[in-house]
Amino acid sequence: MAGFDIHGVLERLAGRRPIFHSEADFRFALAWQIAQETSDSVRLERPFSIEGANKYLDIWLRTPGIAIELKFRTRCLSFEHNGERFSLNDMRGHTQGRCAFIEDIWRIEKIAADRLVEDRNGSSRGFAVLLTNDPLYWKVGRAGSTYKDSRLYQGRRLTGRVGCTTHAGEGATKNGLDPLVVCGSYVLDWRPYRTLPTENGKFQYLAVEIA
Repeated sequence: MAGFDIHGVLERLAGRRPIFHSEADFRFALAWQIAQETSDSVRLERPFSIEGANKYLDIWLRTPGIAIELKFRTRCLSFEHNGERFSLNDMRGHTQGRCAFIEDIWRIEKIAADRLVEDRNGSSRGFAVLLTNDPLYWKVGRAGSTYKDSRLYQGRRLTGRVGCTTHAGEGATKNGLDPLVVCGSYVLDWRPYRTLPTENGKFQYLAVEIA
């Protein structure tokens, strides 16, 4: 994706903000970082419609037309940075967290296909980003798991039917909602964000590019 390097942006953000209070805090900080580095055309919560349902995009770069969806999943952590105390709780429901991230990929694919977010040249693309200090997201996990199709382990090729549904949650595969089918093919590559000197202090991220 010429002209925009999500990994470089996250690396520079990590130097300034190694930890966040919440997903909303992460979203604002990333949007602020992008705006400082690029232009004033960054928007939060940009509305759009998918298959007749109203949705909101986490971050939209109006020029050059880049959609970004974010997830921030945590394990228990208490840490002070620059005199500010951060207290994160365990977020249970790993299947729900994984499926919500996969649904972000599915949404951006829909946006790209429908050209809902586009630049002046008619292109439409984006990123799904997941930041977490929970190793269960990047590890392979136990064999024979009921929800193995939704795993996000390092090196997995994510494509096709993924064992999740739209508006996914725990048990969502049993509630009759439409199954999620990922059209593209994405090799998942976890990268370091920051490691803090405290228990559960290792943060890593996924940034899946959808074009």
